[in-house]
Amino acid sequence: MNLDLDKLRQSGRISATALAHGRKMIVPGARIEAIQLAVEAKIRELGGSPAFPAQVSRNHIAAHYCSPPGDPTVLGPQDIVKLDCGTHVDGYVTDNATTVDLRDGEGSLLCAASKMALENAIAVMGPGVSLTEVGRQVETTIQSLGFKPVRNLCGHGVARYTIHCAPSVPNYADAKAAKLRPNMTIACEPFASDGKGFIDVDGAPEVFMLKRDVRPKDNLAAALQQAMEQSEGLPFARRDLERWLGNQRAADDGLKVLRKKDLVDEYPPLCEKSGVRIAQFEHTIFISESGAEVMTRLPG
Repeated sequence: MNLDLDKLRQSGRISATALAHGRKMIVPGARIEAIQLAVEAKIRELGGSPAFPAQVSRNHIAAHYCSPPGDPTVLGPQDIVKLDCGTHVDGYVTDNATTVDLRDGEGSLLCAASKMALENAIAVMGPGVSLTEVGRQVETTIQSLGFKPVRNLCGHGVARYTIHCAPSVPNYADAKAAKLRPNMTIACEPFASDGKGFIDVDGAPEVFMLKRDVRPKDNLAAALQQAMEQSEGLPFARRDLERWLGNQRAADDGLKVLRKKDLVDEYPPLCEKSGVRIAQFEHTIFISESGAEVMTRLPG
């Protein structure tokens, strides 16, 4: 297997630096679209490309809230805010996330549950380790602090130009889970909830991904075909279409065409019931012959 660990490490450093940059912006009154755009700009500034659109999900929204262009939504003082972003360098993907509890601050027990679960999961990782045990660490840690893991969200493998692939990394002791193997790269992302620990889709999608490569018989306009080539097969947002096609109307028209031709998968927000609070922390980890290396951890 040809794996460029230097590029994977570079991708991880960029992801972690961009995440830290965005985290500092998470304050009451901040516009969430501005945070997402700043994170993506930081990734590009550091020599990477976004592996997927940066997302800011609040409160009962566990994941996948990506602002539509011009989104006026601002953070409130009671919000618990999840920031999720990723980078690719020459296709080498890393993914990471953090949570800021604007109500409970650094003493947030819900944040501690997710963060501790992630660290305890990483501590048992290595070649040959069952992901059942990784999930058990997540589940028992979160439950020990009085919360529930979100059972129907999981971590995932990452590969070159691929943000989601096998294996699934469960947030509970799934007896059917796979084993970790050398040269595998995974994203582990425990979600801790003060609700039931199950999510559903709710809201309009702003994140999309091609189902397959565009073919000549799809008869896409040249500009739209070029835009899809720029996506490199990775997830993109409506705001990316606007940037590639030049304006909002062209982006909306292009999305209509992609939907009509059934060329895109759509990723709407993933939510629990309103009033629930959810925290998430995430790292990307490379499984070597002898252990596990966290790619998205900054020194210190």
